[in-house]
Amino acid sequence: MDKDEKGAAVKFPPPLIFGICIVSGYLLNFALPLSLTQLPGREYIAVLAVLLGLVLILGAVVALKRAKTSIEPWKPTSNIVNTGVFALSRNPIYVAFICFSVAIGLLMNNLWIILFSPVAAVAVFYIAIDKEERYLSEKFQREYLDYCAKVRRWL
Repeated sequence: MDKDEKGAAVKFPPPLIFGICIVSGYLLNFALPLSLTQLPGREYIAVLAVLLGLVLILGAVVALKRAKTSIEPWKPTSNIVNTGVFALSRNPIYVAFICFSVAIGLLMNNLWIILFSPVAAVAVFYIAIDKEERYLSEKFQREYLDYCAKVRRWL
C-alpha cells in the first residue's frame, strides 16, 4: 500500500483533541474556578460562535462531498478543494471546532475552556495539520502550494 492509499499520517482524531481540552477545562474549573459572569451578552456571543461553526463545518462537508473527497484526514485525498469555505480557510472544520469550544466555554461560564481552545488549536496543528499539509504538498505539489499562497491556514 503506497502513501497515497493511506492518506495523511494522522493517527489521532482531531475532534478528540478539542473534546479533551473542553473536559480538562471543565474539570479544572472545579479546582480553580474562572468565570465570565462580568461579560455582558456572553450567551449571544456563544450563539454567534455556534452559528459560525455550523456554517463552516456544513460548508466544508458540502464542498468535500461535491469534490468526492474524504473528510477524514487519515484517508486519501482525491483533489484540492478550494471552493466555498475552503476559499476562506484551509482548515474550516478545525476553525469550526474552535468556535464550538469557545461557545461551550461561554455557555458554561467557564473561562478555562476558552483558554484551552488555542491550546487545542496548537495541538491540532502538530497532530494533524502539519501532517496533512506535508501529504497534500507531496501529492499535489504546485497546485497545493498555489492554494496555500492564496488561502490562510486558519482565517
